[in-house]
Amino acid sequence: DEDEAALEELLGPSPLAPGPGAQRVAIVHPAVKWGPRKSPLTTADLQIAEAIALVDTLQNWTVLDKIIIPTKNPNKKFVFGKGNFQLLTEKIKKLPHVTAIFLNVERISSLTKKELEGAWGVKVFDRYTMVLHIFRCNARTKEAKLQVALAEIPLLRSNLKNEVSQRDQQRGGSRYIMGSGETFLETQNRILKERELKIRNALEKLRRKRALLRTQRRKCEFPMVSVMGYTNCGKTTLIKALTGEAGLQPRDQLFATLDITAHAGYLPSHMAVIYVDTIGFLTDLPHNLVESFSATLEEVAYSDLIVHVRDITHPETLLQKATVLSVLRNLNLPSHLLDSMVEVHNKVDLIERYKPTEENALAVSALHGHGLEELKQEIEKKILTATGKKILTVNINLEGPQLSWLYKEATVQEVEVIPEDGTARVKVVIGSSAFGRYKNLFPSSKILMS
Repeated sequence: DEDEAALEELLGPSPLAPGPGAQRVAIVHPAVKWGPRKSPLTTADLQIAEAIALVDTLQNWTVLDKIIIPTKNPNKKFVFGKGNFQLLTEKIKKLPHVTAIFLNVERISSLTKKELEGAWGVKVFDRYTMVLHIFRCNARTKEAKLQVALAEIPLLRSNLKNEVSQRDQQRGGSRYIMGSGETFLETQNRILKERELKIRNALEKLRRKRALLRTQRRKCEFPMVSVMGYTNCGKTTLIKALTGEAGLQPRDQLFATLDITAHAGYLPSHMAVIYVDTIGFLTDLPHNLVESFSATLEEVAYSDLIVHVRDITHPETLLQKATVLSVLRNLNLPSHLLDSMVEVHNKVDLIERYKPTEENALAVSALHGHGLEELKQEIEKKILTATGKKILTVNINLEGPQLSWLYKEATVQEVEVIPEDGTARVKVVIGSSAFGRYKNLFPSSKILMS
């Protein structure tokens, strides 16, 4: 009960949340026209389109206007040059009923945020705070909520420094809290450090719990397939199509899935597998945010296979692929997982006569079921290699305990009874350890083919 109470305290209302009211947002995109900061795989229009999709994810948030302004260096204090900044400020001031600006850059400092809010008279969000707020609204489980709370800590620290420098300017004189020997900054930093430690400890407890569940799954020898991809590429729809799980309700929005969810399905050999739905990725998703969700992504390292789903209709599909692969590489996954990855080109029903140009990629339409059988066969082939499972036909005596043993310890696919001699041919999918036990228990049983 004490643990629950402490947890509830950590999951209380966030001091950084914009509040429940409607927001009317103008999106400002700093377009880097040249130099190393310019991405060759995208355009300002496509980046604005993704920013609009982010805002549209939030209930009661609407986009009033979108503004593209060129800049040489989006990292400087005011993001834009003096002249462009002045033009932009005038344009914002003329917008009717605007309540917030979404500046489409990865992260701005708390000082820059304060200066911009002072100049424009409205709240300013960067990609970090926007995505964090979407996460906050979509977090359903305690684990997801804790991970959001952890991702807020760097912002709270940054805001604290800004608050302290403001206090110092306004007050002057002593910076110490009466009689404590601690400055205001030291006290607040200590409180934040304690909060961070509590969150990490709570996440560690949940991680251990999940490791226990994982061990139990391993005992049942269910192979695990992690389904990954850029946000809104159709992962949940694909899992629903592969498993036939009616309860799965995919949502056409960014970051609909924040928690790891596991779903059972069957491969062509009737072998049961667990499909794991994971958080989607985003270009320029700040490192701190990815790190906060590392407990969720940790599950991927224990899977037997990764299926990388791509929305092949998206104009930035190559950039999205590069983003996903970059995050996967940074997770320090075992190399065999990256090497055996299955690439799925989804939404091919929207492109006439689509054929993948990339070697070994599979074309599917998760929505219409096109290409799913080929995908299941590919998954089965890779799973058999990864897990050391075998598909065998064994000859058994029907009077003995072999058949019930195989039903219990392996996946029985077919039983062909031969009545004249009281035997049967049984086709099974069996793990290497179970196969070893079978040979020890029934040394006279004939293994017909492998």
